[in-house]
Amino acid sequence: MSRASAVGGAIRTAASAIRTFWRFLLRSFSHSLQLRIVVLTIVLTSVAIFGVGTYMSQQISRGLFDTRLQSLSSQAGTIVSELRSLAPVDGQAVTQEKLSSQLSSIYNRSTGSVYSLTLEPSDPNSSFSTISTGTTDSAGSAVKLPITDELKDAIGKAPTDDMLYQSVALPDGSGPGLLISQELQIPGAGQFQLYYLGDLSEQQDTLDFVQRSMLVAALVLVVLVGAVAWIVTRLVVTPVRTGAEVARLIADGDLDERMPVHGNDEIAVLGESFNDMADTLQHQIQQMERLSVLQRQFVSDVSHELRTPLTTIRAAADLIYDSRGDLDPVTARSAELLNSQAERFDSLLSDLLEISRYDAGAAALVAKPVDVGAIVTSIIETVSMVADQMSTNIVVHAPSSPVMAEVDRVRITRIVRNLVVNAIEHGETNPIDIYVASNAEAVAVSVRDHGVGMNDEQVEHVFDRFWRADPARKRTLGGSGLGLAISLEDAHLHNGWLQVWGKPGEGSCFRLTIPRRPDQEITSSPLPLPPRDAQIQGAALVAGPLSSDGSVRIQTGSIPIVVETGQAPPTHEGYVDGPEVVRGHSAIIDDGAESADEDTDTNEDTDTNEDTDIHIDMDTVWPPDAAPEGGSQS
Repeated sequence: MSRASAVGGAIRTAASAIRTFWRFLLRSFSHSLQLRIVVLTIVLTSVAIFGVGTYMSQQISRGLFDTRLQSLSSQAGTIVSELRSLAPVDGQAVTQEKLSSQLSSIYNRSTGSVYSLTLEPSDPNSSFSTISTGTTDSAGSAVKLPITDELKDAIGKAPTDDMLYQSVALPDGSGPGLLISQELQIPGAGQFQLYYLGDLSEQQDTLDFVQRSMLVAALVLVVLVGAVAWIVTRLVVTPVRTGAEVARLIADGDLDERMPVHGNDEIAVLGESFNDMADTLQHQIQQMERLSVLQRQFVSDVSHELRTPLTTIRAAADLIYDSRGDLDPVTARSAELLNSQAERFDSLLSDLLEISRYDAGAAALVAKPVDVGAIVTSIIETVSMVADQMSTNIVVHAPSSPVMAEVDRVRITRIVRNLVVNAIEHGETNPIDIYVASNAEAVAVSVRDHGVGMNDEQVEHVFDRFWRADPARKRTLGGSGLGLAISLEDAHLHNGWLQVWGKPGEGSCFRLTIPRRPDQEITSSPLPLPPRDAQIQGAALVAGPLSSDGSVRIQTGSIPIVVETGQAPPTHEGYVDGPEVVRGHSAIIDDGAESADEDTDTNEDTDTNEDTDIHIDMDTVWPPDAAPEGGSQS
């Protein structure tokens, strides 16, 4: 058994080594242009040499055979003529001994090209027997001729005096031979069949020598062609590799790298053109960087310079606004417009200052342990009046236990508030669902509205600065067009994701995913995107770059990526999306039957009470062994 196991282990080791070597060959073949060219050149050259060599070998073999056949046929004709000239002498008939003596004399006079001669009477009742002379076997007897049935049939069907031949192997196995058959009439003896066996060993040796010489020449030629192909491709591939490496370095930011140029050939011209392109690119990038710096400086300076007069304007506008009751209706309306536009101007300046800080790389993260669920709850309270004016219901689906993460509370609050306000603005008075969930590495908040939605083009550009899906659309809440761009930068500052999905007529869903710690890498989100209730048909486009590269941006674009689609989110820290909807801003949910009854009553009240437009859904399902005593409080 141990021996069989050892053999099996050796076989598996050998098979593994073969697979590893095969994968290495495939990897080398797919990654090396020089190797592919050399291999293909050697293969094609080998095929061509094999074809030419086969054709030449066949022609040489045919030539040697035809020459030998002509020589042996001529000798056989001479023998037939000599035997036909035999005639009775002095009235004495031709005897067996005379024919045997004559045949031996003919064989002895041959130049060594005759292997054997056989004279066989055509009439079975003839008084003559078969006469053979030539090469003998180890017992001293004449060798038996390799006469096949096909040759006998051909002799029977052939006209008289026709000479037939057939390629055969010599009886002693020393090489190939040629068997010639000729029917002849001997005066005074009768009708005989002459078999002439010639030796083709010399011609076979000549052919073998030629084939060996051609094989050696072919191998040498293949090696030389492979070496030439390797050298030639190296002359071409080396500059290409150098150019690829220089291009990679330039792409990594080393704009001073250039290709070495030698000579005046096409490769040198390519190198010069590449270097000219790199010079132009470097100049344009440097110019763009200078313009970008000037632009950022301009935005920052203008924002700071406008802050002082804006403060004065705000103070005067607030004073006039507070005294609008003493003014006539037209002036009072003007005071209201002045106050609202001053507030909007102040918000725009704040956004511009924030963007300038990101562009300058001066944004800092102040991370502290925070309950993300509490942030969402506080935001709902602040936007309750706006939601009430828009007749929009907001439903929060969150676990009852705290969802803790080390985040910058101000920035996360700004992100979620932007998402909720946008959802109210574009939700078309439909309910808005806010989901909060977590897993071992990340915390996620998604804001789902059921309004106008977005098409694929709008999804791709929704995070661009100053971009709006429909500029002609009436905006109730105003806005600078920088909110989502700033939110995206805030998410990147946390090493997190901000992604969006949308479909026309189905609404939109923004998902914020942040790690529990800023230095932690996240690989998946606790919440699905597209959302579970989306009617997905075909591939769903989800936009939003995974992480920021830290470089200065003139415009915050978005990189389309496809993430998980259609899956229901798993249970995270006691979170299960249930049917309960609890009115008010906070609630205590008990696991008992009494609480369940109260929740059911609450649902009924929610359906009939149109005055209440903000709901917080505290859905909690605890495992039997993990239920806290007395329920949980949010």
